[in-house]
Amino acid sequence: MNILILNSVLYTSESKVIPKVESIKDCMIYNLALGFKELGHSVTLVAASEYMPIRKVYDFKVVFIKSHLKKIFLPNILPLQLGIIPFLIKSRKQYDLIISSEVFAFPSLFASVISPKKTLIWQEMAAHNKKMKNIPSYIWNGIIATSFMKKPLIVPRSKGAKEFISHYLKNVSEIVVEHGINLNKFHFSVNKNKQFVVVSQLIERKNIQSIILKFKEFLKLELYSQFKLLIIGRGELEDELKSLVSSKGLQNNVEFLGYMSHFELNKIVSNSMALLVDTKKDLNMVSVPEAIVSGTPVLTNLIPLTFHLIRENNLGIAKMNWNEDDLRDIVENNALYLENCVKFRNELSTLRVAQKLIDCFNNNRLKKK
Repeated sequence: MNILILNSVLYTSESKVIPKVESIKDCMIYNLALGFKELGHSVTLVAASEYMPIRKVYDFKVVFIKSHLKKIFLPNILPLQLGIIPFLIKSRKQYDLIISSEVFAFPSLFASVISPKKTLIWQEMAAHNKKMKNIPSYIWNGIIATSFMKKPLIVPRSKGAKEFISHYLKNVSEIVVEHGINLNKFHFSVNKNKQFVVVSQLIERKNIQSIILKFKEFLKLELYSQFKLLIIGRGELEDELKSLVSSKGLQNNVEFLGYMSHFELNKIVSNSMALLVDTKKDLNMVSVPEAIVSGTPVLTNLIPLTFHLIRENNLGIAKMNWNEDDLRDIVENNALYLENCVKFRNELSTLRVAQKLIDCFNNNRLKKK
């Protein structure tokens, strides 16, 4: 198949100024495109020009289209790329399948109008966007989507996304397709060190302070005083979090490792007892499946939509207000959780996810005939 992927926002930017990155090859959608390519398909990825990397070297065709009216439609949240319209009109016969991220996105609307039968929308949002008191999201989903986006197949990325979007659109797949991980970049290890890992931006909503304080209580438990907490990532709260660690006397147990490439990150994550998550607001955190395919269980609250995945497959612990007793549990039962992660690993591969999306699309077309 000749596949077009419309994914304007390649990585998260908390501010209006989108930081330049050396390469986009660690982005989730880039690695999904590699999955399609590995299956033998031809792939084109379209993104907003604000995300163009410094190194313009790619493994398939990547097209960057500039954003318009940036003060209204912020490129880090809802880019408006009017150039996608002539691009789709000109090339619509060229592609067999168009995959667009999110119902509440301009590329999804454009593709739904221009090539509705070829379009699959991969839905992540499980609630209304909170910007401007939810009003734009309500208008989009309640009027625009129901009027112009009825024909494309909607494939949810979580149970929560499925329940939410089903209130507005009927052509929603029963099959949930999670984010995929490139298994060529993430290897698993059964050898675990006495350490936990956090992979996160160091910003308010990630709630890293809470994890540090819970880890402090864990260190008081008998046998666990030698454990370490390794924090991978950077952000505006880095100095504040380091001061917290110092004030609590945890300098020997907590290390800040900064930004890491997938290769470096995988080595740390795969040798850790668990990935720790206590976020205040997130959807599908890519760090969660990355940990699972690395053979590392996850201890998380119920905010990330992937908590169902962890619970249903016993890939760690998912509960609100987890504490030091849960940290002890995940250490004492680590062999069982690790075994489950390794067994589930292939279900989260980009190859598996790519094939699932194609199967959903093909099955939907057969139903319509």
